[in-house]
Amino acid sequence: MIPTIVNAFAVIIGSLLGLLAKKGIPERLKIILFYAVGLTTLGIGINMSMSANNFLIVLGSMALGGLIGELLDIEGFLKRIGDNMKEGDFSTGFVMSSILFLVGPLTIIGSINAGLTNDGTLIYTKSLLDGISSTVLASIYGLGVMVSSGSVLVVQGSIVLLASQLSFLTNEIYLNDLVAVGGIMVLGIGLKILEIKDTKVGNFLPALFVSPILVWIVSLFK
Repeated sequence: MIPTIVNAFAVIIGSLLGLLAKKGIPERLKIILFYAVGLTTLGIGINMSMSANNFLIVLGSMALGGLIGELLDIEGFLKRIGDNMKEGDFSTGFVMSSILFLVGPLTIIGSINAGLTNDGTLIYTKSLLDGISSTVLASIYGLGVMVSSGSVLVVQGSIVLLASQLSFLTNEIYLNDLVAVGGIMVLGIGLKILEIKDTKVGNFLPALFVSPILVWIVSLFK
């Protein structure tokens, strides 16, 4: 669990630096940062989504996951938390950073590798990347980015502890479509950041659980 704890602290430290910098950034520089983060997020999403083995599985995962998320009103729940904290960008920062920090292959492969072999090299590399990203994101979206460190701790920690049962996710049959689903969600975040379309990305989070199930079901018929 040590690499995961280091990763969570990297997000906290990066967020603190971003929060300290937030007050001193002129408005026109904040706008250009919005564009930089938004466009980069779109690029990351496109790159991730191209890893798909089967876009029908990606579509099915997004559709079923979105329906589940809409019924549970995950996005509304996160927004209510933000409203209670009087932090307008809380839910955007929390959802965006949680997804960016958790849906990539480094999270899955690194966490499983740490759980099975006690080798945390990949997670330490990811910690450095997440620390830098959280600094930029927190300077724009505030406290929600820091709170996403809890998501990193819980999700990555769970994967580490369940590594022996989840090792199948490192197989490209499962991993590629799962990463592609995450990429589509990241694309939605990019659209939201650029104020092109509010896609309620939080409601699609269940798609990450649906994807491996659909891959397994499809594999039964091959």
